[in-house]
Amino acid sequence: MTIAAPARPEELEAKIDALTEQVAFLAEEARLARQRREMWSELQADAMPIAGDVLQVVERELEELSADVTLADLGDLLRRLIRVAPILDKGLRYLEMGAELFGDMMPLTEHAVDVATDRLVTLDQRGYFTFAKSGLHVVDRVVTGFSEEEVEALGDNVVLILETVKEMTQPEIMAVVYRMIEAVQRQQHEMETEPDDPPSMFQLIRRMRDPEIRRGMSRALNTLRAVSDVDTGPPRKFVANVEPETVEQENDEKAS
Repeated sequence: MTIAAPARPEELEAKIDALTEQVAFLAEEARLARQRREMWSELQADAMPIAGDVLQVVERELEELSADVTLADLGDLLRRLIRVAPILDKGLRYLEMGAELFGDMMPLTEHAVDVATDRLVTLDQRGYFTFAKSGLHVVDRVVTGFSEEEVEALGDNVVLILETVKEMTQPEIMAVVYRMIEAVQRQQHEMETEPDDPPSMFQLIRRMRDPEIRRGMSRALNTLRAVSDVDTGPPRKFVANVEPETVEQENDEKAS
């Protein structure tokens, strides 16, 4: 019969250490389990009154709705929710895409706002807003200075006014106006040096020998003749619904 050799002290110490570690692990697990049970018990103790209040509120609300809402209504609502679930999912995806797009657009928007702010500051420094404010004051004076009848008359003749302004801005018309301004300025300068006594009739007749003076007087007389008919009204091109025969008859009457 073979007798087992007694264990050495080192092996016994190793087994005791391993057994001690296992006991410590089991003790820690037991402590954690006891702590979890205590936390759950505390949670139950805190949540039970709240859950009881919630159940009472739900029960009271259901009692109030029991006359109008039935189980069939709830089932119909559930079926409708299931039926529109794909639409709701698609809507949520679009909402997520919109949120992502908004997040990508925010830096660009901030940059655009900065550029617009700088532009507005530049316009303010140049005086655009002051000019606009003064322009509004002028517009207010124009609006308050015209009656309703005058505004209607202005609207009836706005085409004629615009055509007149258009014709006045032609290069040849502007050249004539500029020459007239220069002539008036020269005349103002000559008036400072001319004698106090007016020219005699013979002096005027002598000046009539100048071809430029005769040409100017001829043009002035032609202009006066063109504008002498004050009762003719606006040009025929601006009068609506005028028969050609009526125009010819009026021209014949004027010629006679």
